[in-house]
Amino acid sequence: MRGVLALVMAGFVLPMAWAGGNSSPTTHPPPISAAPSSPSAVASGSRARQASFGQEKASPQALHVANWVVASADNQGMPFMIIDKVRARVMMFDAGGQLQGAAPALLGLARGDDSAPGIGDRKMSSILPEERTTAAGRFVASLDRDVHGQEFLWIDYSTALSLHRVVKGKPSEQRAQRLNSATPRDNRISYGCVNVPVKFYETLVSPAFTGTNGIVYILPETRTAQQVFGSYEVGHRPAPTANVMDIRQAESAASIGR
Repeated sequence: MRGVLALVMAGFVLPMAWAGGNSSPTTHPPPISAAPSSPSAVASGSRARQASFGQEKASPQALHVANWVVASADNQGMPFMIIDKVRARVMMFDAGGQLQGAAPALLGLARGDDSAPGIGDRKMSSILPEERTTAAGRFVASLDRDVHGQEFLWIDYSTALSLHRVVKGKPSEQRAQRLNSATPRDNRISYGCVNVPVKFYETLVSPAFTGTNGIVYILPETRTAQQVFGSYEVGHRPAPTANVMDIRQAESAASIGR
């Protein structure tokens, strides 16, 4: 299990059903009650709403996706997060598109936007360095706890992809130092899961997802945002295309427990 085994190796313990490391999960994260609002179309000729980044100097792709999310109401009234893999940056937004905060992140060792087939059920020893990716996509996420009561955010249960507080890992990995470095070049170290600073997790991520689901958008690095999300430049909405790789799990809270 790519995400699960990476966490176990780093000292982060997941729910008991995953502890074996070589079998399919037998339990699911508990469903959370949520009533997403219906997307509202942007009136023709009116000025589309956009996300507010404050003082954050976001990448063009992050700006594009955030503005599209707000203008199209793709987040369906839920808080949302954007993970920019190229810049190794995580940005947390409220449901209205107001940036609440941003922080550096540690990501999968390998560059790529897909998860290897069956990665969630494989032993760590079988996972090659080039398979340790943080997959791009749109995910309905929710909080869960491990057997010791440690909270984390499930991003994609089927591939064991999660976001959690940075853990010590092996001394040679120097995870804390990588988070604090001035460049994103050394932030690729995990088996795919996303590590964030403890304070960022506890003051922004945990409160934002408490009692509700949220949407996590992991930006691509080998494709375009339009290909992955079906996004468009705000104010210039094109006709839908047939080749959009939109990773949309069911929009209901029940979909979290897959």
